[in-house]
Amino acid sequence: MRLNALQKLLERIYRVEVGLDVEDFLITAPELARQLDTSINPRESKEKLLVSQQGDQLDLALFLDASVMARLSEDDPLVSLHSENFVDFLLAVEGVSHFLYLIWNAGVERGVTLLELEMQAEVDKFVTATSLWKHQGRNLVSSELRYCLFEAPAYDAALDRVQRQRYEDANHYAGKYCLRLENRYLKTARAGAMMEELRRFYRLTQGEKIRLIDSAA
Repeated sequence: MRLNALQKLLERIYRVEVGLDVEDFLITAPELARQLDTSINPRESKEKLLVSQQGDQLDLALFLDASVMARLSEDDPLVSLHSENFVDFLLAVEGVSHFLYLIWNAGVERGVTLLELEMQAEVDKFVTATSLWKHQGRNLVSSELRYCLFEAPAYDAALDRVQRQRYEDANHYAGKYCLRLENRYLKTARAGAMMEELRRFYRLTQGEKIRLIDSAA
């Protein structure tokens, strides 16, 4: 699987274009990822967006472990997404989502929080899987996908209290929003209307997104 194909899928869904290719920022060696990780509490992960900012300069690298990329190359989820490649697919979506959302916001001169990045990535997992299964002619039960992503999450035991809370909050808000998408659009086969809402949602600030989600019936 080419990560830039996944990037183009997300860009089509949200009608955004950043003019950069995620594969130009890809690294697959864990040793290099450790060297570039300047976070306060670094932890081992198969996927990580590495960010360093000095003034107006933003340096990025997307780490996806070589083993993940090898499995995706052998069993491309963009051709056929199924249970055997689903976990690796989610890692790829998360990384590309982080990359695209950070770059797009930088392009409109808007900062983003870690919670905002994680929340958007969780929504992107639901949306891309839904889109792929539709185009691959598979029968999608959106409630089962939503349950898999949001009702029974597994968190890394290495997360500290602050990190764990951020992931739990992102899961909560994204799950609630995807339930809104399911009830309003997927159950009534209104894919076009859902795409328009997703594009509006993508452009909201974190506070605006949370207020929208909390106001959902």
